[in-house]
Amino acid sequence: MADRDEYVAKLKAKIDDWNAEIDKMQAKAKEAGEEARARYEQQLSEMRKQRDEAQVKMKEAQQSSDKAWDDMRKGFEDAWESIFKSFQSAMNRFR
Repeated sequence: MADRDEYVAKLKAKIDDWNAEIDKMQAKAKEAGEEARARYEQQLSEMRKQRDEAQVKMKEAQQSSDKAWDDMRKGFEDAWESIFKSFQSAMNRFR
């Protein structure tokens, strides 16, 4: 159980970081010109989508039983890695 709780805490911390990044990008989008703002909004949409998927996975992990967690852990980790890479890719387009 502690293993699952640690995993959920790690996910929550990363989602909190992502929310901060999204807020920063929103501020930049507001200052950008019309064309650039459209690109920012597109990337922000992708970042929000990935963040929302991560939140769903976090809730699934929180609500799983100990036995289910043991069985599903590898799948959760693989899904999280995919979501993480997608978010990073969207965020890197801003830089």
